Amino acid sequence: MSGIMCERSRNNGRRCMLSYWKTIFILLLTLGIAGTFTTFRIFDTRTVQEETADEGIILGFSQIGAESAWRGCNTRSIKEAAANAGIQLLFENAEQKQENQIKAIRSFIVYQVDVIAFVPIVTDGWDNILKEAKNAGIPVLITDRKITTADENLYAGFIGTDSQQEGREAGYFLMQKFRQRSAETPVKILEISGTEGSSVAVGRADGFREVVGSNPRFEIINSISGDFLRSKGYEIMSGILKETRDIDALYSHNDGMTLGAIDAMKEVGIRPGKDIIIVTIDAEQAAIDALKRGEVNCVIECNPKTGPAIISLSRKLAKGETIPRLQHVQEEVFTEDDDLDAIAPRGY
Repeated sequence: MSGIMCERSRNNGRRCMLSYWKTIFILLLTLGIAGTFTTFRIFDTRTVQEETADEGIILGFSQIGAESAWRGCNTRSIKEAAANAGIQLLFENAEQKQENQIKAIRSFIVYQVDVIAFVPIVTDGWDNILKEAKNAGIPVLITDRKITTADENLYAGFIGTDSQQEGREAGYFLMQKFRQRSAETPVKILEISGTEGSSVAVGRADGFREVVGSNPRFEIINSISGDFLRSKGYEIMSGILKETRDIDALYSHNDGMTLGAIDAMKEVGIRPGKDIIIVTIDAEQAAIDALKRGEVNCVIECNPKTGPAIISLSRKLAKGETIPRLQHVQEEVFTEDDDLDAIAPRGY
């Protein structure tokens, strides 16, 4: 792994040269140094054109972890886009811990990167570290998950999924699926939600309730956090099925938890997609395959391929340009009624 030694010049900017981390640590020991509120609704990541290599720009990126195929694809997209653009990337895996992210961001500030970008694991608790970045003159880009802060000027902008719309799409599908159910028969829904306190879990829950909450026939019988993990999806569904099988639909906040829940259903003879209608979010290849087998009824895309957009925005920030405060990436919805053979391989 390589590190960075930097010096800043008022007229010439900053010149950087690569070195090994080990060399930096030895040197440190030796020296004793123990906006404007513009909104773009959709950013189509498939139309981003490759730009001229921009050597010299350094981007510090903190990823929340590697908990799913979706996250792996998101990480690859960022690394490949940075490499194609000739941008130096300092990449840190926070392993699902906010304290690790804060530590990584602080290290980026010390190394005087040009731009910091990160996927916040939860919405709160970022003000202090963002103030440190602002005081250091380093712009910050939020991606994938949103944050709440007392001062929105502490970060430059956000690009990522529209989690509320994803929740609405789930609600729309179930409303259509059960449209012929008699008014006297409630539709009982189990919700397996994402990480508590994350913006995507909040948005997907709020958007869903915005739609089904308008119809008293739809009843969310339980909502349990599965932390976006397949193992927890399995555990939750196994536990619920020991108590009751009176479930009409499963609304799961990501494919990993959905696949775990499907495993639990099969163990007790329940036919996923038939005995229990299933709506899931992410659109990993495994979920699309389950849709084709009839084990899932609706798959809502959460686009992980945001690397080109992140790099494009980081370039602008490094040049001192203003970026839109809010941008959402383009996403699709796949249902059992579609031409499933026409769905291209997902790549994750």
